[in-house]
Amino acid sequence: MSDTAYEADASSKHQATVLRSTRLTPEDTAEVRQIVFRVDGPAYYFPEGQSIGVLVPGPHPFGNKTHHRYYTLASVRGTDAGTELEILVRRCSYIDEVSGEEYPGIASTYLCDAKPGDSVTLTGPYRSPFMIPADKTCNLLLVGAGTGIAPFRAFLHHIYEQEKGWQGQVRLYYGARTGVDMLYMNDLNNDLANYYDQATFKAIQAIGGGYFVDEGEALRRGVRDHAREVWQLLQDPKTHVYLAGMEKVAAAFNAALGGISGAPEAWEAQRQRMIEERRWAELTYK
Repeated sequence: MSDTAYEADASSKHQATVLRSTRLTPEDTAEVRQIVFRVDGPAYYFPEGQSIGVLVPGPHPFGNKTHHRYYTLASVRGTDAGTELEILVRRCSYIDEVSGEEYPGIASTYLCDAKPGDSVTLTGPYRSPFMIPADKTCNLLLVGAGTGIAPFRAFLHHIYEQEKGWQGQVRLYYGARTGVDMLYMNDLNNDLANYYDQATFKAIQAIGGGYFVDEGEALRRGVRDHAREVWQLLQDPKTHVYLAGMEKVAAAFNAALGGISGAPEAWEAQRQRMIEERRWAELTYK
């Protein structure tokens, strides 16, 4: 996640041990892994919704000694031995703009190659803008794509299993390029299904349907297809909006809402009011 999206709560480093690294996707598709770390000792406190940094040892291009990458936690669990932290990682690559050559992503390769027992240096935790309202009658509109689903798993766990008795409507809109990308929701464990019996919860999944239709466009279509419900929620002064994932997630959502409202300028004015009222939060990266 972008280091401009939140502030650091601690500058100290922590050594974590890789407990498990499980591939969630078939061998002939993009690699997505569920990685669980343990930080020993009871002093490492990590509330839901916060993030960690991973330090990848160098040397790296341009003489950098380390590479620092931020990840939002999919889940957090305290044990007698310490704290277990789970992240979801997709093995990535990037194209050099000058040479046109493809290179493996530094952090994703490092983490996907890590084996149980390996030691990894973490930083943080870092404060997230995703603060859960104290009023349980508030509506929550959760919008994400790709790895943007990770913070919402912890979010839903907190309001339904720890807060209990949540009365406001909770809507999760998730865009993906292909069905494989849905595994960021950890469908193999089907943990989100735990909340489907909640009268207030509903998940809307939008798949792009082709390589040239990315997750941002899929998300825009999903919001547009449920325009009436989304618009009604946004008119309620108790509705809070949370966006997570790549910056195009926010762009796609705002484009969809601009179209639904019939006047993009009017929607932008309403969005600014929600920001001022602290009912709008984004956790995005480029």
